[in-house]
Amino acid sequence: MSSSSESSNFIRDIIVADIESGKHEGRVQTRFPPEPNGYLHVGHAKSITLNFGLASEFGGKCNLRFDDTNPEKEETEYVDSIIEDVRWLGGDFGVKPLYASDYFQQIYDWAVELIRKGKAYVCDLSAEEVRATRGTPTEPGIESPYRNRSVEENLDLFERMRNGEFPDGARTLRAKIDMASPNFNMRDPVMYRILHAEHHRTGNKWCIYPMYDWAHGQCDSIEKITHSICTLEFEDHRPLYDWFVEQLGIFHPQQIEFDRLSLTYTLMSKRKLLTLVQQGLVESWDDPRMPTISGMRRRGYSAEGLRNFARNLGVSKTNGITELSRLEYYIREDLNRTATRVMGVLKPLKVVLTNYPEGQVEWMEAVNNPEDPSAGTRQVPFSRELYIEQDDFREVPPKGYYRLSPGKEVRLRYGYLVTCTDVVKDPATGEVTEIHCTIDPATKGGTTPDGRKVKSTIHWVSAAHAVTATVRLYDTLFTVENPGQAPEGGVFTDNLNPKSLEVITDAKLEPALANAKPLDRFQFERLGYFCVDKTSAADKLVFNRTVGLRDTWAKVEKKG
Repeated sequence: MSSSSESSNFIRDIIVADIESGKHEGRVQTRFPPEPNGYLHVGHAKSITLNFGLASEFGGKCNLRFDDTNPEKEETEYVDSIIEDVRWLGGDFGVKPLYASDYFQQIYDWAVELIRKGKAYVCDLSAEEVRATRGTPTEPGIESPYRNRSVEENLDLFERMRNGEFPDGARTLRAKIDMASPNFNMRDPVMYRILHAEHHRTGNKWCIYPMYDWAHGQCDSIEKITHSICTLEFEDHRPLYDWFVEQLGIFHPQQIEFDRLSLTYTLMSKRKLLTLVQQGLVESWDDPRMPTISGMRRRGYSAEGLRNFARNLGVSKTNGITELSRLEYYIREDLNRTATRVMGVLKPLKVVLTNYPEGQVEWMEAVNNPEDPSAGTRQVPFSRELYIEQDDFREVPPKGYYRLSPGKEVRLRYGYLVTCTDVVKDPATGEVTEIHCTIDPATKGGTTPDGRKVKSTIHWVSAAHAVTATVRLYDTLFTVENPGQAPEGGVFTDNLNPKSLEVITDAKLEPALANAKPLDRFQFERLGYFCVDKTSAADKLVFNRTVGLRDTWAKVEKKG
């Protein structure tokens, strides 16, 4: 993965200055440190692109390191999914990822060192009591009655904590800093808690686990991270990270904070996304409506499109919100260059060409991708009976309607010019079930030798050759721009969009799609971009609509 250097940003400027000054001997080492308590979402794609991109640009390395310090919420499934997502986005972390649990012994030994220095103590206050004594923004916290235990007593109790002598929550190890600090993170934060839970990697070896704020900086130090890039919510934690490494006298990474990604109509909380999965409100973590990287991959988003989106967002010191249409713009832009064009009819209406010979089949040459001449062409069968979209015919056309209607001539893409001559209806409902047309034989390939102008070109599929498919059409998963905010008196799930998914079971596609494989991407001409779903098979084709050909609902311009 490379980083776009078309425009600089303050993080890149810091790295350039560090290299020029010889800091860290010009070395660049970053890391991406997810907690394996859920699937990665599009917000993580920004961090992945930034961390791996900067490392690649400056000839450095980026570690994938799992923050696996909370065994109650972590699963191997999440680890596997994160590895797949990072690799799919182009993150090169070498042969294998790293884990905070790789360093549990070292982190424990450093905690013992702080106890010996009188900088940490075992506290018997409950979690509720710790919170109650932290103070307020205008009032200092209250020192724990256990704060001044002797070094010997603290060492004994901490070892007994490790040996499993105490129940969950009975004791913690806290740093001894300053209960009057204006920064709450410096008011004797908890470093270890007792948790008798099986860890996905270390099993039952440990029954005490380091808190993130304690483990984070030490893991960065062990790995000699030069630029520890994280989002703005950790800015107030930086003095604590600095304090720990300074007290220990170990390698001091530089933490740099940037704005996190927020998207309209999109939820970025793993806890709330897990709620959707657990309550069956979505199919799974990789439901194509989910903002997870795996869901977006399944829907048909390309890795390059996501990277381009992330790169063009830039980084700043101010959190904001980005329109969903901006993400869709970059996905659409990439797919326009790479996706093969095909013809498919989602809601078919039969057309009979009454002056076309029965049993005759012609093969029309169709362009695979006008943006890529090297993609070549394909042959599409044309016959007497075709399918067109129901919306491409109106018996009584409204003003400004230029598609097919009685007496109206249109161009069939790559085919002929046709004119509607008759309409067949269901006698019971009056619904149009079939239309009859005639072709102009002189217009094969859609040409007009006499130069006459036709205002509309529509797509079609040969009825005799069409393959049937299920097609899923998606809208936003939520109806409001800020879905994480629950309506008054309700819960966030009240914001779910009941029309986020429409399933069409009788779509008709050109025959070449019978061999399409999961995750193959196509542009259905005039309809949008579609991807073969992972559940698709030769006897049951399933396609997901990725994005439309253009945005129809956003409030802002597509380019930002």
